[in-house]
Amino acid sequence: MENQTEKTRYSDAELAEFKQLILDKIALAKKDYDQIMDSLAGRTGNDVVDTSPTYKALEEGSLTQTKEELMTMAARLQKFIQGLNAALVRIENKTYGICRVTGKLIPKERLRAVPHATLSIEAKNMRDHKK
Repeated sequence: MENQTEKTRYSDAELAEFKQLILDKIALAKKDYDQIMDSLAGRTGNDVVDTSPTYKALEEGSLTQTKEELMTMAARLQKFIQGLNAALVRIENKTYGICRVTGKLIPKERLRAVPHATLSIEAKNMRDHKK
C-alpha cells in the first residue's frame, strides 16, 4: 500500500535506473575526454577530427586558441565525470536525488537532465538570488 506521506528517497529500482543512466553518461564523457586528449597530444587516428579541413588550415595563433579551448573542454568534462562519480556514491548510500538544501526529492525530470544535481530548482533559485 502506498504511503500517504511524501516520499523521502527513491526506491532501489529507481536508483538502479539512475545508476545506468549515469554509467552511460560517464562512458560517453570519458570517450569525449579521451578524444580531446588525443587531439592535444597529436595522437588522432582516422576519425573526423584529423580529416577536418579546419584543423589542417589553422594558423599558429588559431592553433594555440584551439588548444586552449580543448583544454577548457577537457577540464569541464573531467569536472562533469567527477560529479557523475559522486552521484554514483550517493546512489550507493541511497541519498541520491535528495536536495541538500530542502531535503526533498529532486524531480526525476531534473535528474534525467542533470544526473549529478544535488539541488532542487527551488534551492538553486534561492542560491542564485543570494548572489
